[in-house]
Amino acid sequence: MAWKGRVMKLLNLVTSGFPRFLSMLLVLVAMVVAQGAAQAPSGAWDEALADLARELSRDVAADGLGGITAGVVVGRDLVWAQGFGWADRDRKVPAGVGTIYRVGSISKSFTAVALLQLAEKGFLGLDDPVAEVLQEMGGLRERPAEADPITFRHLASHTAGLIREPELEGAAEGPLEFWEDKVLASIPATSYYGAPGSAYRYSNIGFGILGYSLGRAVGVPFMELVDGLMLRPLGMGSSGFVVTPAMAEHLATGYVRLRDGSVDSGTPYREHVGRGYKVPNGGIYSTVGDLARFISGLMGMSSAPVLGPEGRALIRASQTPEGDAGYSFGFSISRREGKPDLLGHGGSVAGYTAHMVFEPDSGIGVILLRNYGGGETNLGRTAQDLVWRLVEIRAGGG
Repeated sequence: MAWKGRVMKLLNLVTSGFPRFLSMLLVLVAMVVAQGAAQAPSGAWDEALADLARELSRDVAADGLGGITAGVVVGRDLVWAQGFGWADRDRKVPAGVGTIYRVGSISKSFTAVALLQLAEKGFLGLDDPVAEVLQEMGGLRERPAEADPITFRHLASHTAGLIREPELEGAAEGPLEFWEDKVLASIPATSYYGAPGSAYRYSNIGFGILGYSLGRAVGVPFMELVDGLMLRPLGMGSSGFVVTPAMAEHLATGYVRLRDGSVDSGTPYREHVGRGYKVPNGGIYSTVGDLARFISGLMGMSSAPVLGPEGRALIRASQTPEGDAGYSFGFSISRREGKPDLLGHGGSVAGYTAHMVFEPDSGIGVILLRNYGGGETNLGRTAQDLVWRLVEIRAGGG
């Protein structure tokens, strides 16, 4: 009965939160603020943002393909945001602050944070064997002799010993409503490469299994779980796994430049209706404003913090055995001598690339979203360099 009570409590959480109309109102207010005067220090700060704007404007023009939207968050505010190039080059729709993009593997951060939230609420333990809620884990292939069971911690930190992709034809294809079936079909086609906990190796199928197992653990479908635990409480009204009619009006067209120089927008378009099992590891759509709210919630600086002190400490602590810097729960840890550690994640799917990074103590973060792959701008390096620069400026009072 105690377990049923906890499930009902979670169901109430999932079905409560901000009403949709209030969430959309918050989105509009944030966009107005972002498009107005930046509420940030002047001088060196403004110069740093101007340098970024010049770089992105130049690079997008050189790429000649689509657009980039950039945003800077400080604490609980999106203090600066701007679009460059085209959200839809054929219809001449410019990229803007409210443009929606696929964010790819940034979705993994949401999945891992959902795990930490459930652990904080007592629904599961980070070191519980996943097979306790997902008996199908026994179908994984080539399990090393005497290997420890795969735990939730292992899956969320890419240390489960699983290969990157299942050896199943069509695993990453198919309607969104059948993604859970694709996860289950992928498990017997997924092999171990080593013992759980022995090494870090990026695994998309590992995060697919993680997301599915969270839903199984609490009896709430994974997409509803993320919506109830994060998207609605944070007012992320332009984010989700499903493109609603309202979102479609602001969705950037994805572009892929082929080897012969031609441009493919058909493949990105088809993936909007489904990408097989790739939902917990790459299915979210969002904007710079909504991701700014996510960052603020992660740092405990918003009106709806998504993690308690223990969870915030865990996303800063490497879970990989290779060293201090590495990967925590859904976040890469970036380290540079003489600089504070940064937390972030990148994303790359057909027609879209993205990067989100932040420094927890200062509350400064940068989001870059693009509707094409590759390009002149290295999104990860550019975002990290800007955060470190802004942190230094703020520390110096510039």
